[in-house]
Amino acid sequence: MTQTKEAETEPRLLAFARVASAVLTHFVVVILTVFVAVLARPGTSWFSWHPFLMTLAFSFFMTEAVLLFSPHGSLMKKFSHKVKGRVHWMLQCACVTCATLGLATIFYNKHLHGKSHFTSWHGLLGVITVCAAAVQSLAALPLIYHSLVKGWSLAKIKRYHATAGLVTYLLGSVSLLLGLTSGWFTKSVGDAAWYLAALCPVLCALVIMNQVTSAYVAKKRFQS
Repeated sequence: MTQTKEAETEPRLLAFARVASAVLTHFVVVILTVFVAVLARPGTSWFSWHPFLMTLAFSFFMTEAVLLFSPHGSLMKKFSHKVKGRVHWMLQCACVTCATLGLATIFYNKHLHGKSHFTSWHGLLGVITVCAAAVQSLAALPLIYHSLVKGWSLAKIKRYHATAGLVTYLLGSVSLLLGLTSGWFTKSVGDAAWYLAALCPVLCALVIMNQVTSAYVAKKRFQS
């Protein structure tokens, strides 16, 4: 009898934890984006656009795009999978657009000040991440227009897209973390604020990773 109650309680607690973490992630991406916007004050300089646009791209748009498919925290839970897919792709395109503009502004800012380009791990990984996000958005077209790839099952394409998407998301999270170690950010905030800000992409990455891997494992169990 006790074992039965424990077995029933554990899934409920796990479900509650997943819902709570998904809801918290929505708040975290908004708070971090607003926080960086307040610090950077976009429009005051060319550089000011870079941290704001990159945070908007990889913290807000990319996270919200993935959370659309969350069974625990989707803001479009009542909509069909097809509608979610279209909105997901639009959010990803917004992510790529913001990231490309953010990359362009820092490139131009360095050009104005005669500084070398892509000399840090943050810069190198940032370029790779922006390119990966752009390729991922283009690679998603067969999911919307399946006739573009004949001979490939939709399930296989979804699996590859989810795997590549998770890798891209993790690259974006690491890029954000490296950005938080920059001289500009560390000089703008105190130690406590820095640790809280650094915790944001880590928390989001864990939630997204759990969502994607859980969905993949669930599908494999269902198919086996």
